[in-house]
Amino acid sequence: MAQFTRLELVQIMKDTGMVPLFYNKDIEISKKVITACYKGGARLLEFTARGDFAHEVFGKLIKYATKELPGMALGVGSVTDATSASGFMSLGANFIVTPVLREDIAIICNRRKILWSAGCGTLTEIARAEELGCEIIKLFPGSVYGPKFVKAIKGPQPWTNIMPTGGVSPTKENLEAWFKAGVTCVGMGSNLMAKNTSGKFNYKEIESLTRDALKIIKDLKK
Repeated sequence: MAQFTRLELVQIMKDTGMVPLFYNKDIEISKKVITACYKGGARLLEFTARGDFAHEVFGKLIKYATKELPGMALGVGSVTDATSASGFMSLGANFIVTPVLREDIAIICNRRKILWSAGCGTLTEIARAEELGCEIIKLFPGSVYGPKFVKAIKGPQPWTNIMPTGGVSPTKENLEAWFKAGVTCVGMGSNLMAKNTSGKFNYKEIESLTRDALKIIKDLKK
């Protein structure tokens, strides 16, 4: 069962302004990465389920987070069908993120009152997602659409909450462009998950980048 309600999660997204995205098949590496994000101030993390046996890794990871990282809400991204969504929800996923708009996923998430975020790329898709109860629209890939697209959407639909993913980096210039355009929060993956010269994750740097990005966002929201 999810530990957080839909409204609680939407508020956390609005308050912190950032959702780190991460996947690794190694459970120990995954634990260290989410701990680094947590120490940096993140209270949400999207586990992007893109590998074989991802559900097994997530099951172990959410048990770890529940026990060791109080207040950390883990959700699952890259979910493309209702069966997969149901499986992750049974493991305790607090939210579901999809790369596309899938009504079957909307229905099953709504049935369990689980927050879901649909990947949309047109105003028509966004409007349909909101009709289905989507509170946070995932703009994907953000690098293709850019802040100008967000600003254009917010004109006719100022109530729409947008979270771009892809093309978001933890720099003031990049984050300022997105938040000035009117995004509610951003999803950040590879640009946040720093690695050292040997290709291994640099956990201290991930913690630092998370902390710095959250501070920039907080200042931009003032």
